[in-house]
Amino acid sequence: MSLPNRFSLIINQAIVTNAVPILDLNILTCTKEDAAFTADFIIQAHRNDFIHGLVTYFECGFTQVHKPIAFSTAPFARYTHWKQTIMYLEEPITICQGEKLSGTISCKPNQKNQRDLDISVTIQFKGSHCESFKEMSYRLR
Repeated sequence: MSLPNRFSLIINQAIVTNAVPILDLNILTCTKEDAAFTADFIIQAHRNDFIHGLVTYFECGFTQVHKPIAFSTAPFARYTHWKQTIMYLEEPITICQGEKLSGTISCKPNQKNQRDLDISVTIQFKGSHCESFKEMSYRLR
């Protein structure tokens, strides 16, 4: 079963943890095969709150030009027409400041439609108020 995900404008005050990179691509050397990847991550809460989903976004820098330019689609960056993607959890996680959630994210093009992405996320969390081990699947269209 694929869980819901949504392109949305996420306000920066809704972000409960730090941000960590999951993929770094060099536009000059990457190949289409690089679109399939698996990455481990650990995020840490900066306040007591609930985690309802995982937010993804991209940052881009064009440095091999006369006048380098960069931009971010992060919730805490200047607005662009690109939005963030939120992958909702089945149930919210209660997290306290300083606690860490770890996980693995895998992404690959869908076999039937190469423009869609099949994403799987595994999370592990053991906090003072709850524990969670989840394996979730998403389709990004």
